[in-house]
Amino acid sequence: MKRREFVGLLGGAAAWPLTASAQRAEGKLVTIGILAIEPWPSIDAFRHALDALGYIEGKNVRFVHRYAKGHNERLPELANELVGLNVDVIFTWRTDAVLAAKQATATIPIVMGVIGDPVRSGIVTNLARPGGNITGCSLRVAELEAKRLQLLKEVVPGLSRVAILLNPTNRYMPLALESTQKGAQVLHVSLAVYKVHDTTTLDAAFVTLTKDRPNAFLVPADTFLVSQRSRIAQFAIENKLPSVYSFREYIEAGGLIAYTPNYDVSASGELCGQDPEGCQSGRASDRAAEYVSAIHQPQDCSSARSHGAAYTACQR
Repeated sequence: MKRREFVGLLGGAAAWPLTASAQRAEGKLVTIGILAIEPWPSIDAFRHALDALGYIEGKNVRFVHRYAKGHNERLPELANELVGLNVDVIFTWRTDAVLAAKQATATIPIVMGVIGDPVRSGIVTNLARPGGNITGCSLRVAELEAKRLQLLKEVVPGLSRVAILLNPTNRYMPLALESTQKGAQVLHVSLAVYKVHDTTTLDAAFVTLTKDRPNAFLVPADTFLVSQRSRIAQFAIENKLPSVYSFREYIEAGGLIAYTPNYDVSASGELCGQDPEGCQSGRASDRAAEYVSAIHQPQDCSSARSHGAAYTACQR
């Protein structure tokens, strides 16, 4: 998934609170609070999407940023800061950040994006009628973890032991682990969980992985982990550990396989562009973004061999 596609998906979603605000006070400078764990992906495309809708930064829109920078425990504090600044809308992504925004306010509109499962995560009660002040796009990515495990099985002959890196501070992780465990049962593969939430625990996990020597490892969707993608991919290469990831950025950093959604960006316009008043009152649907899963693989056999993988095409 490209950063531009990710943010483009949310551009339409941000339009409804801006439209509602403009209806209440024409000419007012609208303030958008940005709440996230990391400043990734870039919101440049998000700004451009708003530009196209007539919301120009410095003219009728300004942005206020609050990033936890890997410290998820700070999200409630940062969300409260945005509420204290009386922002018109909070734009946020990742489960923990959305939950922090929800806890901080029941009145300021919240636009969410890239949420693993908003119902099971406790963000909304159901997808058809989320209610309240939250709207956006959901993506049930947890179910893809079992598919990622299946891909490892296909490229690693005799796969029996797989390590999974989990961030215990991310409330999406239990859903990811549940999906992976179901896949492991079907594939007759054992799982070993390595908890990682900062650079110190990541270093410790590398040491333990070197001693344990699993056949491969899996990295689910997590903002901290993707921020460490270069280190993780390099570790996999140095130790010839086949690995599968949730973002294509891992492949750009040297990773082996990523199994990731492609988004239909037109869903954002349908979601929030047609009925701003309905969205404002919490009657708009929280649509599950339609996707086809894309597999990103190394471009040559030498890259595959550096990970210890055995693609059929590379054995000819």
